[in-house]
Amino acid sequence: MIPTAFTAAGQFYRGNLHTHSTLSDGVLDPSEVCRRYKAEGYDFISLTDHFIGTFGYPVADTRGFRDDAFTTILGAELHSGMMKNGELWHILAVGLPLDFAPSHSPSFSPEPGQETGPEIAQRARDVGAFVTVAHPQWSGLTLEDAMSVTAAHAVETYNHGCAIGCDRPDGFHTMELMLSAGRRVNLIATDDAHFSEPDHFGGWVMVKSQANEPDMLLAALKSGAYYSTQGPELHHVEVTDTEIIVECSAVASVIVQGHGAAARVQHGDSITTARIPLERFRKGEWLRVSVIDADAKRAWSNPIWL
Repeated sequence: MIPTAFTAAGQFYRGNLHTHSTLSDGVLDPSEVCRRYKAEGYDFISLTDHFIGTFGYPVADTRGFRDDAFTTILGAELHSGMMKNGELWHILAVGLPLDFAPSHSPSFSPEPGQETGPEIAQRARDVGAFVTVAHPQWSGLTLEDAMSVTAAHAVETYNHGCAIGCDRPDGFHTMELMLSAGRRVNLIATDDAHFSEPDHFGGWVMVKSQANEPDMLLAALKSGAYYSTQGPELHHVEVTDTEIIVECSAVASVIVQGHGAAARVQHGDSITTARIPLERFRKGEWLRVSVIDADAKRAWSNPIWL
């Protein structure tokens, strides 16, 4: 069994799926955000400004910043309804049309009668968006909240802005509980960049596509043909009847995680191939791979269903 990211035709393209500009609460205008990501070597971004009335419900039109070497996918961070902790939902939607209809979300406070977070997430998916549950740890998201977003393709499991700004970057625990409950969701690493602090160029996706073209990148994201990283590269992951084979850039640790406490690790110097016995993971239905390099930078596969 080989995940789609390592069997799909094409090549890997580097992209950030969560970014803000002066259209909402970022400090750089959209053209400068795109310029900086392109200069840093990214192939694409999605500019996902906050979709609330305070900012005029923006879906940033970044089509004019595309060229032969860099592209954009239209998107927004959607807000509507109240989570269990009383705060407003945050739903990341990449691949929205420019005329996506606003919810009644005048500010960052929940309002009576709003559509719920799961409802606006479903509406975004229905118009073709790649939908992600944003920064679960930062939001104080409960498992009940997370499970209610049935439209989600993925969970934001690493958010660099949340790492830098409040040391709450994580979504792995939420995602793993969802997986063990049978929900087939993938994961993404992002920046959530506002450029008001060093919250940029810290986490991204590597998407396997035949071209750096918005519709093809979006289709690849929906099919799971990507992995997430802070720098290390995943070259190949394969599950056989007896083992998990991982090929990667030079790292210090290769870890396989599964249901409950299931985990196995191989440590070493400049590991580029690891073979982890499968036996520990047979009682669960899923596993995933993490690699960690000598600088403690990580890369993560999407979950693999056994």
